[in-house]
Amino acid sequence: MRNVLTVDLEEWFVVEILSDRFDREQWQKLPSRIEDNTYLLLELFERKRVSATFFLLGWVAERHPQLMKDIVGAGHEVGCHSYWHRRVDELTQEEFREDTIRAIDVIGETCGVKPDGYRAPSWSINSSNIWALETLFDLGFKYDSSVFPVKHDFYGDLNAPRELVRLEVGKEKSLLEFPPSTVRLFGKNLPVAGGGYLRHSPYWYSSMMVRRLNRDGQPAMVYVHPWEFDLDPPKIDGIGMRDRFRQHSSIKSFHRKLERLLDEFTFIPVGTYIEHMNRRPIGFGRE
Repeated sequence: MRNVLTVDLEEWFVVEILSDRFDREQWQKLPSRIEDNTYLLLELFERKRVSATFFLLGWVAERHPQLMKDIVGAGHEVGCHSYWHRRVDELTQEEFREDTIRAIDVIGETCGVKPDGYRAPSWSINSSNIWALETLFDLGFKYDSSVFPVKHDFYGDLNAPRELVRLEVGKEKSLLEFPPSTVRLFGKNLPVAGGGYLRHSPYWYSSMMVRRLNRDGQPAMVYVHPWEFDLDPPKIDGIGMRDRFRQHSSIKSFHRKLERLLDEFTFIPVGTYIEHMNRRPIGFGRE
């Protein structure tokens, strides 16, 4: 069974728990960690002979064009992760469109390709702003990976599909939705295989959940962030214990955990998986 490997390419200071601490005017003055941590990932992927989908933050792509070229040159797929990392559910439709167009343009200039896929910052597309999917269709995207079928304090839509599905997003318009992985247990959707859910879980548990997904005929979508591999992250004063745990805990063992996962399972980029699935029908659904 082929699984999917993705990277949300963003700086450490854009994450949701720090969104009120560092405004956009400060970003340029903060220490950048994106190159060191991304090259660490690129080296690992090359050594394991795997390709991934990198969802690029436009602001990062604009400031690190050589890194973007190296990602594409290594054979990885690129997607869009917005320009400013602003939550979609806090934007108007026009603001979302403008931000996405700006990101597309920057990615095209730095990578030489137009992204086929989109992933919203903080999984912030849900049933309240499903119009965003129609906007993505109008802008030429082929798939989205933003709707998380869980309940979380920052995101989630429990009524969203758990499997790859083609959503009707407007009159004679449809878009593939590829949600992050969940396992259905005890009547609940349990998130697995990405971000803090992967980083904080013991390896045996993550491996077991990926195998369960595969037995059910579903790929695991692994998603990671470069800052999750930073062994010497910038110090952040004044954040609470819960947020500190979310941001920094389990980093020392995460590289080894991901390496084991790449050894045990087969991974491909999102686009490659969709090309394979296009050879057989993908059901329609609603949000």
